Amino acid sequence: MQSPLAWTDARIVSFQDVTPTVREFTIEPVGSALTYAPGAHLQVQLLLNGQPQTRSYSLMGPPDGQAYRIAVKRLDDGRGGSLAMWRLAVGDRLRVTPPQNHFQLDLNAPAYLLVAGGVGVTPLVFMALTLAPRAAPLRFLQAARSVAELAYAPLLRDTLGDGYYAFASDQGEMIDFSAEIADLSPGAQLWVCGPAPMLDAARSAWALAGRLAVDLRYETFGSSGRFAPQAFRVQVPRQGVDIRVAADESLLEAIELAGVQTLSNCRRGECGLCAMEVLGVEGEIDHRDVFLSTAEKAQNKRICICVSRVLGTITLDCAHRAEI
Repeated sequence: MQSPLAWTDARIVSFQDVTPTVREFTIEPVGSALTYAPGAHLQVQLLLNGQPQTRSYSLMGPPDGQAYRIAVKRLDDGRGGSLAMWRLAVGDRLRVTPPQNHFQLDLNAPAYLLVAGGVGVTPLVFMALTLAPRAAPLRFLQAARSVAELAYAPLLRDTLGDGYYAFASDQGEMIDFSAEIADLSPGAQLWVCGPAPMLDAARSAWALAGRLAVDLRYETFGSSGRFAPQAFRVQVPRQGVDIRVAADESLLEAIELAGVQTLSNCRRGECGLCAMEVLGVEGEIDHRDVFLSTAEKAQNKRICICVSRVLGTITLDCAHRAEI
């Protein structure tokens, strides 16, 4: 079962392309838009293949009490959510939840390093706008595949000046996490939002530097992984389930449709509530969450079914036990 959410009807009031593959939507809910803190996200309900599906998007910029702004990267080989969003026009209806926050900014650190990869810049923009006027030292590193894909770079550059640095991978530019972390003062916090390989590099460098784990905060987007999404097979023997998970649906969505009772909350690979026990795997698990540790992922004993995928076949156990 999913934690109960309060859904509100909303409509698209405007949109604009901020890069060739990132589109910003302004969404006006019925009534008024609620306030939120830096790091918050919005859950959006879309119809995919005739079925309601939920997607999460970070909120862009400070609240205005009237509408929400989200940025959606178009993923042609994704699960379909981004393409469905890009097909929306002004006036189209959808449903949204109140803002939620699993990535809330800590305002008490002595210094900050914010690092964004791709569309992961979205939650960090509001953080940068919040921290810029404060006394604590702040550096912002933004990486993307090309200069054209550096979303919100002009705003960040104008806000942070010499504290802003851009890296375009097609020009051979990469963030040196070890060097950046070495330059941080004691007690400084590192905030990262980007694809899984970026988070792995940040976590590894942070641990090697002997920094406190509590001072590293991170968030990812569920579409990121080592492999492109493709169909795979899942078996849940306790429930008599043997099904195919399509490339454009999540493992969580597929087993819910098959009648398996599950627990979930964030559906972003962060809270771990949806993690299931792995009884066996023929192939390879593409762990896309940020909840399980590197060691847990290597053991392949659990999988966060909201975002992670498989190449091959996986057999799972479920927490539900039939009453005798």
